Amino acid sequence: MAQVSMQHVKELRDRTQAGLNDCRSALLEAEGDMDKAVELILKKGLAKSAKRAGAVATEGEVAARVAADGRSGAIVEVNIQTDFAAKNEDFRAFVQKVLEAAESANPGDDLGARPYPGASGTVEDSRQALVGKLGENITVRRWDRFSVEGPGRVQSYVHMGGKIGVLLVLSAGRDEAASSPAFAKLGEDVAMQVAAMSPLYLDRSQVPEADKAKQAEIFDAQLAEEGKPDKVRPKIVEGKVGKWMKEVCLLEQPSVLVADKSVDEVRAALEKELGTAVRLQRFVRYERGEGLDKPQGPDFASEVAKMAGS
Repeated sequence: MAQVSMQHVKELRDRTQAGLNDCRSALLEAEGDMDKAVELILKKGLAKSAKRAGAVATEGEVAARVAADGRSGAIVEVNIQTDFAAKNEDFRAFVQKVLEAAESANPGDDLGARPYPGASGTVEDSRQALVGKLGENITVRRWDRFSVEGPGRVQSYVHMGGKIGVLLVLSAGRDEAASSPAFAKLGEDVAMQVAAMSPLYLDRSQVPEADKAKQAEIFDAQLAEEGKPDKVRPKIVEGKVGKWMKEVCLLEQPSVLVADKSVDEVRAALEKELGTAVRLQRFVRYERGEGLDKPQGPDFASEVAKMAGS
C-alpha cells in the first residue's frame, strides 16, 4: 500500500476542496496517484449530488445586481436545504458566480449549461461538485435578466440579506432625465415598494381575465357564505375585485414612501418635474422559497412517543 503524506493530502484538498478524510481515502485507493485521486473525489461528489437531488431545498439566497452603466441587471434565486448551509462561504460564493453567469446570459438560456465564471466547467458542474462537498441539495431555481432600450435605467434591490430581491426597468423621454438624481431615486423607491408590497402586475392591463374571474368567484362564495342575497352580490363582487386590483397592481398601490399618493401619482409628479415621459416598464420580485413546500420534521409529541417506545 502506498504511503500517503499530509503534504499530499493537503495538495489534493487544495485542488478539490474536499474533506481531509475523503482526500486521504482517495489517495490510498489511488495508490498515491494524484490525478487518479482527483478523479475519484469528483466521482464521489457527483454520486452524492445524485443521491441528494430529490431533497427539497427551500433556504438559500436571492441575489441581484445591475451593471456599472445601469443599462442591464440580473437576478437569481439559489436554494439549499438548511439556513446553516446557506451561510456557508462556499455557497454564498457560488450564488455570486451564478449571478455573474446570468449577467452575460440571454433570457431563455439554460443557465446550468452556461460556463461557470473562473472555471473550466459549467454552472451545473460546479453545482454538483458543491452538493458533494456541502452534503445538501442545491438548486438554481430561477433567474432573469433585464436591459433597457433608449434612455432609462435598471434598478435592483435586495432585502433582508437575500430573502427578497427585486429587478426593475424604468424609461425616460430624454437621456438627461434618465441620468438625474430624481429619476434614480424613483427607481430606488419603487424597487423597495415592490419588495415591501408584493405586487403581482404592473397595471390593470396585465391582469389576466382568468385571474379576475377566479377572484370574483372567491368573493362571491364568501358573500354567499355570509348570507348576502343573490341580487346584490354582483355589485359587491365588482367592488371587491376593483379593490383587489389596487392591491396587486404596482401603479395603483399607495406609495409606502410618499403619503397620500399612489405609485403612479408619484411617477406622474416626477414626469411633470422633469418635463419628459417617465415610465415603469417591468419588474420581477423573488422571495426565497416562495411556492415551495418546506419539509416538516416530526412533531414533539411523536418524538416523545418514539423515545418512550424505545
